Amino acid sequence: MAQTSDIYGNTRLAPGDMERLAARVVTSGDRSSIGVETPITESEIGSVPACTAADVATAVDRARGAQPEWAATPVESRVAVLERFGDLVFDHRDDLLDTVQLETGKVRQDALEELLDIPSTCSYYGSNGPTELADSERSGLIPLATTATVSYDPVGVVGVISPWNYPLTLSFTDAIPALLAGNAVVCKPDERTPFVALALAELLEEAGLPEGVFQVVTGEGAVAGPALIDAVDYVVFTGGTETGRTVAERAGRNLIDCSLELGGKNPMVVLDDADVGTAARGAVTGAFTNAGQLCLAPERIYVDEDRYDDFLDAFVGATRELSLGHSFSYGPDVGSLISADHLESVRESVDSAVEAGASLFSGGRARPDVGPCFYEPTILTDVAPDSRIICEETFGPVVSVVPVSDADEAVERANDTAYGLNGSVWTGDLDRGRDIARRIDCGTVCLNDPYAVGWAAVDAPMGGIGDSGLGRRHGPEGINRFVESKTIATSRIGPFDSPPWLPHGVAARLLSGFGAVQRRLTRWLR
Repeated sequence: MAQTSDIYGNTRLAPGDMERLAARVVTSGDRSSIGVETPITESEIGSVPACTAADVATAVDRARGAQPEWAATPVESRVAVLERFGDLVFDHRDDLLDTVQLETGKVRQDALEELLDIPSTCSYYGSNGPTELADSERSGLIPLATTATVSYDPVGVVGVISPWNYPLTLSFTDAIPALLAGNAVVCKPDERTPFVALALAELLEEAGLPEGVFQVVTGEGAVAGPALIDAVDYVVFTGGTETGRTVAERAGRNLIDCSLELGGKNPMVVLDDADVGTAARGAVTGAFTNAGQLCLAPERIYVDEDRYDDFLDAFVGATRELSLGHSFSYGPDVGSLISADHLESVRESVDSAVEAGASLFSGGRARPDVGPCFYEPTILTDVAPDSRIICEETFGPVVSVVPVSDADEAVERANDTAYGLNGSVWTGDLDRGRDIARRIDCGTVCLNDPYAVGWAAVDAPMGGIGDSGLGRRHGPEGINRFVESKTIATSRIGPFDSPPWLPHGVAARLLSGFGAVQRRLTRWLR
């Protein structure tokens, strides 16, 4: 393996920072190490312990021991800790941006986009979480005589298995509401991107989170992932669909709930009344942000044939102006892919599409002159509807553009997939756009924006259908998944049964009559 790179000289960080962060991972004995390489140069930037299943179980035990005291902490105090955490993330943004860029190879503006999500999420749940967690009064059977109150208890220990593509926000956008709800959290980051999760854990501690409430375990996914699912009370997973099926199956065997954000083959629909320049700009942003390694990125663009040529010209022209590169300051537009293996997967997808007859309008090449894992933003046309590049997630800077005869065909083609995560509709008529959006089978559909307005609407749920996952993050749904509801029902008149002196037949008639009156009254009050 390559030696630690001089790349640190371009950052505010040093190898000692990674050693300090790795030391936060507690193991019950000496463990082998996993080297972490930066895709920018393929050199090692540090290493973390390869936790065993026993280490994971021990971390969950520590979290379980700390959780009751945290749950008993007044919700206002929990809010204060998380608000301070959001502020600290913003205050330490330069170091965090350097860290996430080192780990992922993404450009600075893409790193900033995910960092800003954390203070926003803290503020949202700080303002709205206490209301969602407060007891709620429900209708009892007999007004005034009976009542029902619902309270919300934390599920216990939440396991978060986070991916490499957005390791900063996706390690914590779920942990924040879970913590606010009174749970402890054990996070297992991807082994390629562990350091930013450890840096955030350090800031949580500085913000006042009690020791043990948030733990990070590192190691191979095949070892640490199953061990975490077997030990926690709820699991959050973000990653590939096939792994997601395995996570759901294991959670089901353990009778615990889970939420899964999985793959996507996201459609972008450009209608005949769309502004071509705006749509082309949105396609560039959506398809090539984070070098296309974004679960929300459009990979299939369906354009009304009346707009197709103009759109393609504008899209290709804007794409060719993008710059590839890496800098720890703002500059390049498109950064590195995560690894040489992933680069090869993207290259194979494009090459096989071209060999099958697809036309290449831009890109289609690896760029070793820029860095070992760089690939040009790529636009394909004339792609067969059943080809791999149309049907399977590429997860790289690759997009196919397809002409359609009208909006109906666009919707039909958009829905011709097992996935259903994110889509977008581009139109000059927002009412028409909303009608089209309702017909697209995705958990989120954005109008005149590829993904940001949907993701940034933290008050609205976000997640997929079909092979794109289960459950929702963000909004009230994002915190309600981390609690168990408990109903406390009260009678002011004693047991709800017939008096011993009343014959059963008479009691049955009275009860039936009461039921009929209650139903009529309910309908009248509606």
